[in-house]
Amino acid sequence: MGFSMRKVSASLLTVALATSLAIPSGFMPAANEYAAAESTRNSEDLQQAFEKAAEEFKVPQNVLMAVAYNQSRWDYHKGHSEVGGYGVMNLVQIDGGEFAHGKGEDVEAQSVDNSVINTLDQAANLIGIDPETLKDDPEQNIRGGAALLAEYARETAGDIPSNPEDWYGAIVKYSGSEFDAVAKEFADDVYATIQQGAERTTITGQKVSMKAEAVTPNKSTADSIPLRNAKFTGTDCPNGLECSFIPALYEQFSSSPTNYGNYDIANRPHDGLDIRYIIIHDIEGSAQSAINHFRNRSSVSAHYILDSDTGKITQMVRPEDVPWHAGNWYFNMHSIGFEHEGFAAKGTDWYSEQMYRSSAKLVKYLAERFDIPIDRQHIIGHDEIPGLTPARQGLMHWDPGAYWDWSHFFNLLGEPINPSKGDKKSGIVTIKPNYNTNKPSFTYANQLLEPQSSSLIHLYTEPSFEAPLISDPHFHKSGGKGTTNLNDWGNKAAIGQSYYQVDQQGDWTAIDYGGKKAWFYNPNNKYTVPGDGILISPKEGLDSIPVYGAAYPEQAAYDGTGIAASARGVAEPLYQMPKGQTYVATGPIQSDYYHAKIFNDPSTNQVVKGQDEYYQIYFNHRLGFVKKSDVDVVRK
Repeated sequence: MGFSMRKVSASLLTVALATSLAIPSGFMPAANEYAAAESTRNSEDLQQAFEKAAEEFKVPQNVLMAVAYNQSRWDYHKGHSEVGGYGVMNLVQIDGGEFAHGKGEDVEAQSVDNSVINTLDQAANLIGIDPETLKDDPEQNIRGGAALLAEYARETAGDIPSNPEDWYGAIVKYSGSEFDAVAKEFADDVYATIQQGAERTTITGQKVSMKAEAVTPNKSTADSIPLRNAKFTGTDCPNGLECSFIPALYEQFSSSPTNYGNYDIANRPHDGLDIRYIIIHDIEGSAQSAINHFRNRSSVSAHYILDSDTGKITQMVRPEDVPWHAGNWYFNMHSIGFEHEGFAAKGTDWYSEQMYRSSAKLVKYLAERFDIPIDRQHIIGHDEIPGLTPARQGLMHWDPGAYWDWSHFFNLLGEPINPSKGDKKSGIVTIKPNYNTNKPSFTYANQLLEPQSSSLIHLYTEPSFEAPLISDPHFHKSGGKGTTNLNDWGNKAAIGQSYYQVDQQGDWTAIDYGGKKAWFYNPNNKYTVPGDGILISPKEGLDSIPVYGAAYPEQAAYDGTGIAASARGVAEPLYQMPKGQTYVATGPIQSDYYHAKIFNDPSTNQVVKGQDEYYQIYFNHRLGFVKKSDVDVVRK
């Protein structure tokens, strides 16, 4: 699946220039995983799909639409999420042991039976359609969701009720949650949507509306559903936040003690693993769907989940333990993961003020408790985490995306990104456009999006909007040009990231980025502030040095540990940093690796410390590591 050639008109270019970031003329966007949503082309097709499915399966249309609205805001998405959900109805299909989210590339894939939670397969069976079709076809996805709701209505009400009031139990079951508060809150939200009505244009240009109706749910229809209560005490949260504890699943999945999930027992930092990062994710789904996911055999979890509407928090893993959330075992070892309700492509619809404030308060609490620096080298997005191998680098996630307001978030943290901490003589620039007025052009789901406030800026090969965008070799393997796609992280810099300035031509600034010289529009330095930090370059005499996705120990560090060669931390070089380039660094840090392979046997877990030391850098949009022995420090 891919895009067709799109030519930018002169009028559009004028608008883009006014906002300081334009789409280069005649660019060819890369293939987009959401292009399947093009099967619903007419702006009213989605509305009609709801009408037809509601009639076919005898589900009240307002019930069907309100369930979908609370799952996806009626936007199509294709499974690239923490919860494995597909389409408007967020039908779930998980195979277990997800490589992109789990322990990392050093983990042997294991077989996991997730048939109970795979609602996509259940829906496909009910309507007699190949499950793959429900992933790609919005109309069939809605039919599948309607069929599931009808089945749940039979189970809870004894038949298919004609009155929308009597669908409460079916909606509780559709939530997929075993916890009373989570499941019933989802159902309550669905009925609130019915009562208030909703209207919006989706990211694919679909105009969808549902009129308000006074419907009072018959909550007795959920009485037969066995639900559990969550704990509201004993959480690792600061005072003043609504925080409950629902433990992520920790279970052996088969007879093999190495086949388990969804996290590892540890005793950080007392076991020698410092907690160094807080990682900001978005769920690509609802809060309740993430809770369900982490409670099941998903081989993925996170420490905290934050609700969009209220900012309330569900803790699922203790900070001392290591959930599988980053897709990079090194970062899992050293981080705390926050999952925020929402979808990156529609962040402004989900990233609420309540969520920002709860998240910031929790970050401050944990940063103080575990001595985590509050800066953009340690409070990072999932999109800034590298892979451990070249094969994984291009497949790593890109959330929380362009519309997460890093400036506002750091203001709430009490550490604003401003010039007062920078050094104008350092040559370091920190990216800092005005979030409110920075409105670059992006494409997504085969659509040119309406410009809106963003934390990202585009990077070009030359100081011109007509020049190609920078491309990353792991994202554009054939050597193609970079694109304005939201998920094309290889040519975008984010608020708070720092780089070394190597040139200035008129209104354009150049930085060392990903081994290349990258340009961005920066009139009167309005998109940057002076930065500060260590500067490193390849050691004199070396043509290039490797950049890694982890600071793992040298192999000699494992001698005497009894850890098999196949179970040791290995990070392959992702890039080569050429001589003459300079990057902003933190560190040096000692290399280490956490060996945890056996279910519920902490005595077999080991922290291996190496002699190698590394510097951490922003090599491109993502973080990377270079060996201390490979570099010269050109500025401390």
